[in-house]
Amino acid sequence: MKKYIFILSLCITQLSFAQNNRQNIRGIVTDKLSQTTLPDATVQIINKTETKGTVTDAKGNYVLPDMAPDRYEIKVSYIGYKDVFIPNVVVTSGKEIILDVAMEENVTNLNEVVVTANNKTGTLNNLTTISARSFSTEEVNRYAGGRSDPARLAANFAGVSAPDDSRNDIVIRGNSPVGVLWRINGMNVTNPNHFATVGTTGGAVSALNTNLLKSSDFLTSAFPAEYGNATAGVFDLGFRNGNTQNGKPPCRQD
Repeated sequence: MKKYIFILSLCITQLSFAQNNRQNIRGIVTDKLSQTTLPDATVQIINKTETKGTVTDAKGNYVLPDMAPDRYEIKVSYIGYKDVFIPNVVVTSGKEIILDVAMEENVTNLNEVVVTANNKTGTLNNLTTISARSFSTEEVNRYAGGRSDPARLAANFAGVSAPDDSRNDIVIRGNSPVGVLWRINGMNVTNPNHFATVGTTGGAVSALNTNLLKSSDFLTSAFPAEYGNATAGVFDLGFRNGNTQNGKPPCRQD
């Protein structure tokens, strides 16, 4: 009976020794240059079928617990840093493994970014400074209530209104529509509208085809000297250049 008790005690002792044979791998992950700790870095075993891993805490500390005695390869990864591979980490039953890791930033050279400014309120006339803006042909069809009419388009600008929906007269800052100067390709135009009343600058239907217009200027005050006849506002329009080709395919001569 004593013999069996001795054998049983020996087995229990060996079993307890086998259970306590495992050790921890722990350490701290830091930045190689600044020596600051890196939280949430990933630490994992990569050379075993049973992969084991963990992440660092807020102070950069990590622990891989209960590691059986063996040789391991450890991978440490963190966003923005180069991965660190540590081979041949030997775990024995004698002591805990302290493994501190210093990581290096992963610097990537990117292509240069070119930033260009686009002044939407800039005008074609260099002498204009304030209360003026330029609009393109595409904007004529995109503004609400434009009806492909440059005069009705201007009613969307600040300080400009259209008093009558049946006509395209424009009131700029409370001034009379008669004081608006229309200019096309550098020439003053009295009234560029159909069914216009004598002495006015508006009408029922515009005589301008917006498909023929290029980028133009609209001024509401502080006019340059070349617009001397304006008292309310200026619409300086320009036509596109025509097609230099006849539009027909060349004749084939055999």
